[in-house]
Amino acid sequence: MKLMIAGVMVLLAACASAPPTLSRDEAAAIVASADRTAADRKNDERRKPAEMLAFIGVRQGMTALDVSASGGYTTELIARAVGPTGSVTGQSLVPAAGPQAPPPAPFVERQKNPRFAGMKFVRRPFDDPVPPELKGKLDLVTFMFNYHDMGSLKVDRDKMNRSIYEGLRPGGMYVIADHSGRAGTGISESGTLHRIEEAFLVKEVEAAGFRLAARGDFLRNPQDPRTEAEPSHAKDEFVLKFVKP
Repeated sequence: MKLMIAGVMVLLAACASAPPTLSRDEAAAIVASADRTAADRKNDERRKPAEMLAFIGVRQGMTALDVSASGGYTTELIARAVGPTGSVTGQSLVPAAGPQAPPPAPFVERQKNPRFAGMKFVRRPFDDPVPPELKGKLDLVTFMFNYHDMGSLKVDRDKMNRSIYEGLRPGGMYVIADHSGRAGTGISESGTLHRIEEAFLVKEVEAAGFRLAARGDFLRNPQDPRTEAEPSHAKDEFVLKFVKP
């Protein structure tokens, strides 16, 4: 009994000493940083990064993985948020050149900023995206607008989600944003309309052991009929936060 009480006290002390999550104002200040690129600022118009960072609940010192990082737009934002005491790894698929292929050129440019010494890059298969050295150590995994592609790429998504589950610490967060598909379409329109049904995605991720903790509505557009890949209006997009119990 004494050991149990001691363990609870240690956990409470650790929670009390943890840095607070970013406020909306702090997230907005990160987005307004003078050294961000013009291309990223243009992307901000659609992606609403201040709202995204605040919704995620990023803290300084976190260890994070950005799945399907591509040029590193989200990876850099997370790097700014976790600060010098944290780290973030951007993962991208293994190309024909093999796992030692360099990062995409935009990611390389980002790494030249000395502020991002904790921003790394790794080539990993999507069905096993977590590097061995990060297994069980991650506080956060992000997957921004590319989960639907796992359908057309024939990725074993059950294996992928289990890998991410195992990579996170208890209480770790898995945040997914994607383009909303119509009810009943599942992931069948991944290669055509580049969309996925929200309820379908939730069911897949929960099957790996995750618990849905929150939904973000800041990218929703109820006027989108969800019948086009590149509509003239804003796409209806959802943001989901899952937690590892």
